[in-house]
Amino acid sequence: MSVSPARNAAFEILMRVETTDAYASELLHSSRFEKLSTADHALLTELVMGVLRWRRVLDDKITAFSTQPLARLDREVLTALRLGTYQLLFLDRIPAHAAIHESVELVKQARKRSAAGMVNAVLRKVLNSHFSQNRAVVAHPTFDYSSTHPIWLVERWTETYGQESTQKICSYDQAAPATAIRIGFGASRQRNIAEAKGKQFAPGRLLAHAAIASGDVTRSAAFREHRLMIQDEASQLVALLVGEGKNILDCCAAPGGKTRIIAQQNPDATVVALDLHQHRAALMRRLVTEANVRIMAGDIRQTPFSKEFDRVLVDAPCSGTGTIARNPEIKWRLKLDDVARLQQYQVEILTSAMKHVAAGGRLVYSTCSLEPEENQQVVERVLAGDVRFRVLDGKDELRKLQQSGELTWSDLDSLLTGPYLRTLPGVHPCDGFFAAVLQKN
Repeated sequence: MSVSPARNAAFEILMRVETTDAYASELLHSSRFEKLSTADHALLTELVMGVLRWRRVLDDKITAFSTQPLARLDREVLTALRLGTYQLLFLDRIPAHAAIHESVELVKQARKRSAAGMVNAVLRKVLNSHFSQNRAVVAHPTFDYSSTHPIWLVERWTETYGQESTQKICSYDQAAPATAIRIGFGASRQRNIAEAKGKQFAPGRLLAHAAIASGDVTRSAAFREHRLMIQDEASQLVALLVGEGKNILDCCAAPGGKTRIIAQQNPDATVVALDLHQHRAALMRRLVTEANVRIMAGDIRQTPFSKEFDRVLVDAPCSGTGTIARNPEIKWRLKLDDVARLQQYQVEILTSAMKHVAAGGRLVYSTCSLEPEENQQVVERVLAGDVRFRVLDGKDELRKLQQSGELTWSDLDSLLTGPYLRTLPGVHPCDGFFAAVLQKN
């Protein structure tokens, strides 16, 4: 029996995630796998994201039946074991013999034949431990969802947000998040929805000009022509906080979702979209179609221009712990030391960006991190050295969006921590985002 295209592709992607800085969500939608059938691509996505979401549980199960410590297993062997164990524990419709046999074949293909017998034995023990005697009904275990995340992350979230909210965050991270879309206004909105043939839309949960899609909208003409944007509602909300201006700077702009919203909200403005990396700037040039956007590659810390702007967005590079539901590999890559390192980087970016804010202008600092060190502590550190800026009350800014009809979420207090925007996955129906609105005196 040969290995199915979906399992071959899943093994390849998981190995790349394990050995490089690649993100599974990007690899899944790369051109390399676009020729897979709809069914195979669905299985591929289930396998890859399932293994990454449940890795700690899978590793515990493998450890229970392996005679060797996981740290001593070759990556190829451990990846095949995780794939097989995930199918046995979570996918009722996958025949057990197929899950086991193809995992063994993956090890052989990876030139690790000496481990084939061990993989077969471990997976059969997993099978026997979770199936009834007739092997027809899987006995699904129940999990404390906090056991699906690194202990150090759970402990710090519990300290910061409390046990109940932490449980909601961890639970939210274990399922595929809703596909939120930014779909334009008026007639354009209706046209975009109509052209996404066969797709169903529900109203956005936070925003009036967002929608929740079921089905694969990436196959619609509206998406291919970049008129529909897949973008989490919290990310959209951050872009709306930028407000109105004539000269606007987006400092860390790629892939350009927030840039597009800012440009659409300010059609008469000049929007400069800056990104550090040339290849990400090139990506924006394909994705951002608004005529009033000027795209540049450069480092805001090296002040590539002297111009001042009345609106600035700093959506800073961060740990991404608010997006683990869609990027589950983050929780296995991130180390505690990374948070402190990132904070210093964020302080440098924010300090540099503030130099480009015109008198009376505003700057929005945001991240998709749940970690206070990357959020309010960055703002407080920078403002301690620059008395020209003050933090605006986030509730006032959200109320303005509510009154304009943009924000439909009624409980504004739940979106705030002090004067800052703070969304939490599971507590809110979106990714975890932080935003501070600063005004220059």
